[in-house]
Amino acid sequence: MPRPLPAGTIHYQTFIALPEHPIILAIESSCDDTGAAVLAGGQLLSNVVATQKVHEQYGGVVPELASRAHQQHMLPVVTAALKQAGLTKADLDAVAVTQGPGLLGSLLVGGMFAKTLALALDKPLLAVNHMRAHILAHFIRDPKPAFPFLCLTVSGGHTQLVVVKSAMEMDVIGQTIDDAAGEAFDKTAKLLGLPYPGGPHLDKLARQGNPERFTFPVGAMPGYDFSFSGLKTAVLYFLKKETAANPDFVPENLADLCASIQHTIVATLLRQLRRAAADTGLTQVALAGGVAANSGLRTALEAEAAAQGWQVFIPEFQFCTDNAAMVAMTAHFQYEAGDFATQLTSPDPRLKLK
Repeated sequence: MPRPLPAGTIHYQTFIALPEHPIILAIESSCDDTGAAVLAGGQLLSNVVATQKVHEQYGGVVPELASRAHQQHMLPVVTAALKQAGLTKADLDAVAVTQGPGLLGSLLVGGMFAKTLALALDKPLLAVNHMRAHILAHFIRDPKPAFPFLCLTVSGGHTQLVVVKSAMEMDVIGQTIDDAAGEAFDKTAKLLGLPYPGGPHLDKLARQGNPERFTFPVGAMPGYDFSFSGLKTAVLYFLKKETAANPDFVPENLADLCASIQHTIVATLLRQLRRAAADTGLTQVALAGGVAANSGLRTALEAEAAAQGWQVFIPEFQFCTDNAAMVAMTAHFQYEAGDFATQLTSPDPRLKLK
């Protein structure tokens, strides 16, 4: 039997009951990727992402350009997601969207599209936390961790250690006090003259270099927090000193520089992860976020897991970077929990994970 809609959870909509195995359209537009996905009864039917190449010439995401590109991409991406799923908008039981954190303009585009569609179809709306979605991306495909588990979430804008008690209950026990790990990769890559986005280029070059050639400081933070701004400063002054003596220092040592920088960032992440795992007693460890695609981090985590006796979970690459499949999966859990949004819901660029 369909479950009744909790009173007062949806405004301006007239439906009375909800299906037990919903078909959910999810929209992701938190930064510079426009995504749409369709999930039916917890099973992923489609996942479409449109990337924005316009930012490459500026060396970083330009918020205004990102918002305009989302407006251009939104309808084609949603149309493609429905087509791949073999469905029409009339088949949908709910619409989900990323509420935050992210760029305000980008979130507004996705939010207004989702709210308008939900209102027009007279279907419930689900507002999803982007960081929760990164963590619950682990439940899109097997193997899946069991609750509770410890998750290291590493992206361009966030670095967090989270105790995941359930899909709806998560405790952030550590986070960066300045730059995120993804920022550290991109900013140091820019200092080396690598093209944007620098993180993947640095990772590729690091595979050819010696990670012990150069030594950079590992941010020493109490508890489980992270700091990467000191690394960026150390690399900046190191390069100034060396290039003053040898203008060709960077190109002559590029692979070793990349490997040494990556080694330092990974060592910082694993030190805090190791400490948190020991203190919480959790042996199921998950890695989430765009930087989860970094080969150095994956290799080091697997080696650490073997030494510590951890069971490690890492999503497929397509579910690590920003995508709507993870939003749809999170919306599925929220749907089951009766956690619906209203037409009064607004984007929150600084939305916290609770």
